[in-house]
Amino acid sequence: MESPQHAVILWGLGAVGRELATAIIDHRPDLRIVAARVYSGDKNGVDVGTLVGRDPVGVAATTDVEQILALDADCVLYTPRRTEIADVCALLASGKNVATTAFLFHPERSDRTDRDRLLDACRRGGSSVHGSGLNPGNLSGVLPLALSGMSRTIDKITLQERADWSVYDSTSITFDNMAFGRPVDEISPTANEFLAFNSALFSEQVWFLADALHADIDEVTASVDAVPAKDDHQIFDHVLRAGTTAGQRWQWRGQRSGETLIEIETLWTVGNEYPDHWPTPQHGWTLTIEGDPSMRTHFFSLASFRRAAGMEEHVRSANVATAMQILNAVPAVCAAPPGFATMANLPLIRSHTGFGHV
Repeated sequence: MESPQHAVILWGLGAVGRELATAIIDHRPDLRIVAARVYSGDKNGVDVGTLVGRDPVGVAATTDVEQILALDADCVLYTPRRTEIADVCALLASGKNVATTAFLFHPERSDRTDRDRLLDACRRGGSSVHGSGLNPGNLSGVLPLALSGMSRTIDKITLQERADWSVYDSTSITFDNMAFGRPVDEISPTANEFLAFNSALFSEQVWFLADALHADIDEVTASVDAVPAKDDHQIFDHVLRAGTTAGQRWQWRGQRSGETLIEIETLWTVGNEYPDHWPTPQHGWTLTIEGDPSMRTHFFSLASFRRAAGMEEHVRSANVATAMQILNAVPAVCAAPPGFATMANLPLIRSHTGFGHV
């Protein structure tokens, strides 16, 4: 029996949204794009296929939110750069399920007002909402829970992410949002709206593991060590000046009675200068579970380990992984009861296409 076809809306056609669109067009006959929300006037009215380098699909992208809300659809793939709770609530209240990489990785620990608004919208629309991605997401949520199935007891969980952002071409995120290139004394968990929002997402992810694995923590703390560049660096259309922020070491710690039980650490640099006083894990993500037994695994995403590929393609592979985590979840999200569908209560999400031999 063939799977039912789900009508989906793309909300955002940035780095992740493009991967969603091309995956649906190229590989997912069980999904049908019925609309796409874009933010720039030059994309308004252009066919979605054309915008992502494919043949036209007969669906014009739009900046008109009301037009999107009026449509019938099973699921909205919500991947904007900035989250608007009012828009998500409107989508849910209109009966559309939402799968997002933008927020809501652990609803129970999110802002209470926002959580109540979202839950009320789910109840009114009979819809569900799911947040996931890479990190926060699968690597800091699903993977630790999966490995915990081999644990008798757990003493500590640590996830380290090491990455140099020099090859990431969205400099508006690197410099404007993440504040690389700013004075080091301006970098803090509340330095700007984006950093505060981003920090809160990682704090939620620590709470997610703590709640799922009975850690009974008292608090989650957030800290950042900002390090200045030694030299000037040309990063696409920006110059990172010597003396400005070139490294950010973030740590989110879940503590009980002063003892750290769960820690997510990100070691981010721009300009390929790596501070001597920082730890030196492999590039990528290293997950360590100290307990009985103790386990460690390392994750690294590339375009291929066998064929030659350029840096742009390698960088894009992380966007593909992020996008596929919610795309493959669409049937499960649509089947979930109204409310929050989390990484802890959805079934295992696996590749729909796999080897492609059906």
